[in-house]
Amino acid sequence: MSSDFEAYEQEFGTITAEITNKIGRIPKLSGEEKTQLVLNVDKQLEEVRELLEQMDLEVREIPIQSRAMYNSRLKSYKQEGDKLEKEFKRSRIAYSDEVRNELLGDDAGSSENQLIKLREERAHLLDNTEKLERSSRRLEAGYQIAVETEQVGQEILSNLHGDREKIQRARERLRETDANLGKSSRILTGMLRR
Repeated sequence: MSSDFEAYEQEFGTITAEITNKIGRIPKLSGEEKTQLVLNVDKQLEEVRELLEQMDLEVREIPIQSRAMYNSRLKSYKQEGDKLEKEFKRSRIAYSDEVRNELLGDDAGSSENQLIKLREERAHLLDNTEKLERSSRRLEAGYQIAVETEQVGQEILSNLHGDREKIQRARERLRETDANLGKSSRILTGMLRR
């Protein structure tokens, strides 16, 4: 179990290093190149989320006496993942000097407050979108667990029904055997009297 966790840790380290490098490059790019890099980082962040979920599952399987150490490591990785998500959002929002000048013209000083407000609103919207996506994933996972639980319950009920039928058949055979023993006993008693 812990070897799987450690393999996930190595993969996590590799991917997060790549993401950090790419996040630093995003504000400097523009056009199609920037779009492709953003999509690539977004995909890698999804991989990081999946890795964290796998690590969480592995920690649940580790014996209780070792679990606390792995839980603290997992918590640290989750914080690092959240930090990367925030940095990614900031880098997507950041305008390059060229784009800023193009949008604001010579009048950049007077529009600085609008730009800051726009960035804040955009960051807030991105945060809310991410929260909704996380909630949707949790609901999906909860629904899947409910479906699996229902299937297990149906199997148990089916098994109980089969067991009940076996018990009823055994009870019926016991009654027949008891009746046959009663007849045999009467016949033997009759034979002994003769």
